[in-house]
Formats: sequence, C-alpha cells, structure tokens
Amino acid sequence: MVLDILGQVFVVTGGVVFLAAAVGLIRLDDPYTRASSVATAAGLGVTLVVAGSVLLDPSVPAAIKAVIAIVLQLVTAAIGGIALGRGAVLSGHPFNRRTDVGELTENEHPER
Repeated sequence: MVLDILGQVFVVTGGVVFLAAAVGLIRLDDPYTRASSVATAAGLGVTLVVAGSVLLDPSVPAAIKAVIAIVLQLVTAAIGGIALGRGAVLSGHPFNRRTDVGELTENEHPER
C-alpha cells in the first residue's frame, strides 16, 4: 500500500517535471536555457518515472533494470545537454542579454 502510493507520487512528480520542461521550451529565451530545461527533465523526470514504476511493481529484476536505466539516462542526459549547448555556441546563437558570459570570455583570453 505504501509502495503503491509512493510509486504513484514518483510517477506523477516525474510527469510534472516533464510538463515544466515543456513549458520551459516554449517560454525560455535562448537555446542554452532550453537545453538546460530538457536535460533536467530527461535526467530527473525519467528517474522519477522509472523509480516510481519499480515501486509500483517491485521485484529484483525490475530494480536492476531500473538502476541501469537511471544511470544510463543521467549520463546521457548530461552529455546531450552539453552537446546541445556546444552546438548552439558553435553555430553562433547569441546568449540572452541577461546571461553573464564574462566567465566564458575570461577562459578564451586568459592573459587579460
């Protein structure tokens, strides 16, 4: 009973994370913040949904598969977010004017 409720809470929370990321894709200003939104949803949202599904149907094989899926998802979501941001930088997409790029430019010209 407790596992069922906890599993349902995890699945619904994961869905809410995906919904927030979808709103972020529409509302955020530049590709960098959009990529951050998607990467967060891919990591956190999928983790919550998979963990919730294991709690709803607990078994050792399901737990092993869930751990593997969560680890792979967290690694690939981070790499995907970095690749999207790097692709946006290399293609010349401007940063939002509110973004502080000072730290990035200091790395390009360390003698300054």
